[in-house]
Amino acid sequence: MNGNGAPPRVGDVTAVSTVSAASSASTRTKLERGRSALGPALELVHTGRAPTRAVLTAELGVTRATAGAVAAELEALGLIRVDSRPGGAGGAQGRPSHRLSVDENGPVALAAQVHADGFRAALVGLGGRIVATVPGKLTVSADPAQVLGAVVEAGAALLAESGRRCIGAGLAVPSAVAEPEGTALNPLHLAWPPGSPVRAVFAECVKAAGIDGPALTGNDVNLAALAEHRHGAGRGAQHLLCVATGHRGVGGALVLDGRLHSGSSGLALEVGHLTVNPEGRPCHCGGRGCLDVEADPLAFLTAAGRTPGPEVSLLQQARDLLGAEYAEPAVRAAAEELIDRLGLGLAGLVNILNPDRIILGGLHRELLSADPERLRAVVADRSLWGRSGGVPILPCTLDHNSLVGAAELAWQPVLDDPLGALGAAA
Repeated sequence: MNGNGAPPRVGDVTAVSTVSAASSASTRTKLERGRSALGPALELVHTGRAPTRAVLTAELGVTRATAGAVAAELEALGLIRVDSRPGGAGGAQGRPSHRLSVDENGPVALAAQVHADGFRAALVGLGGRIVATVPGKLTVSADPAQVLGAVVEAGAALLAESGRRCIGAGLAVPSAVAEPEGTALNPLHLAWPPGSPVRAVFAECVKAAGIDGPALTGNDVNLAALAEHRHGAGRGAQHLLCVATGHRGVGGALVLDGRLHSGSSGLALEVGHLTVNPEGRPCHCGGRGCLDVEADPLAFLTAAGRTPGPEVSLLQQARDLLGAEYAEPAVRAAAEELIDRLGLGLAGLVNILNPDRIILGGLHRELLSADPERLRAVVADRSLWGRSGGVPILPCTLDHNSLVGAAELAWQPVLDDPLGALGAAA
């Protein structure tokens, strides 16, 4: 409009320029708003919380057109798929909404895990999908560079065979990882020197293999908890406690409002060194009767009177024994002993942390399945908050959840800024 309220005349250059500038500014604002929504939108699809475009629109709080543009851009980046043949209602009245899913042929992260009995490498796509995986040797060298070189080599072979684009790499280790240095502070169940610079060594191996993207490292149980919170038994929990025993020892992690609680320097939740039996077994930390040595696979095999063999991992031997011979009195008694020790540890953690959900991984998952009422009764009896209502105790549901969590580390920059991380090379 001109000063008289009439539309601008063709010759009114100033008025036309003003309208044009306003229109351009509005377009830029919409574009910036859409691009700023790419990360949140991708995370919603990644974690399964936006199965349709209608849900995406509602979750993002944007218009249908903006949600459509965001989904289209994520599809153009090769990250998600938009089903152009809507198959059902999107949770609102009106026409059915387009379905959204991760692109099964999209990029992958290289995930690696080192444990006391060997290592495993995997390729993990969005949605926590394990595309391919391979186990490594059972003997772990005392040289971190040799071990990490071998696991990256195995992962690089998977990557070459798949032909997929790799967005980065993540490593899970059975040790507290000090921040910001990325050092394995005290890898008690590996022969590595305390303070080994695992993140730097891993990054060097990844770079030497010709793999682009960030190379990040974290504690294995922390990463298992992160994976379960996004894709498994921890979905929806606000204060999630994860406790697990893998191949050796016991670890714990806490996820608060979607983020790992790692403490001031990455060393929080060393639950393995809670004392649950003052007269118990000597622990690697110098103490006695720690959860680490009272409720892991070796403790179970020893309590059951079994001598571990070298053929398969301690974790697999313990699982096989529990599954096949639980009816045998010595095996049942060993399981009950571990359940009671684990219950004492969990009760103490419940009193301190007041979680709204507990998930158990590794051998602890099988112990819960073997006698769920016994474990829940111990926790309820020994914890103040357990008596007042009980805390749900559930098994972890993801296979290789530490690997999936390691991949989450590599995926995070893409989730934060899909266009910045992938757009230039897409």
